[in-house]
Amino acid sequence: MTRSIDYGKLMHRAMRGLIQEVLTDIRDNGLPGAHHFFITFDTTHTDAQVADWLRDRYPEEMTVVMQHWFDALDVTDDGFAVTLNFGDTPEHLYIPYDAIQTFVDPSVEFGLRFESQEDDSDEAAPAAPVEDDTDIEMADSEDAPRDADVVSLDSFRK
Repeated sequence: MTRSIDYGKLMHRAMRGLIQEVLTDIRDNGLPGAHHFFITFDTTHTDAQVADWLRDRYPEEMTVVMQHWFDALDVTDDGFAVTLNFGDTPEHLYIPYDAIQTFVDPSVEFGLRFESQEDDSDEAAPAAPVEDDTDIEMADSEDAPRDADVVSLDSFRK
């Protein structure tokens, strides 16, 4: 039997860990400066918890914004819970890390796209840098911009 290093699986796990670390810092210290996040996730994921009316409106995927107002951010090893405002209606969500499809902080032109969410056993495709402009539907803020510029991580390399 030939043994090999599964770099894809390791990268996938590391990028989810990065998101967990960022959210833990935000929970403990708040959002610094102009930082804010667009997080797109699979609403069909078994462990995702979304209000029925939101799931009806976003039956496959949903993008949430953590920027001006969010509450009750709870970060765990498997995902995070947060209360967000949807048109003056606060709703509590639970988003497992493996349901996340994109994580973007446009204030510093940082973005990640996860190519596959089909396998909950961490054997999905590795996290990949986002390399194109992505139109992101805003679910919780009517004042926020409608698009996010998403760039490749290569642009930060020297």
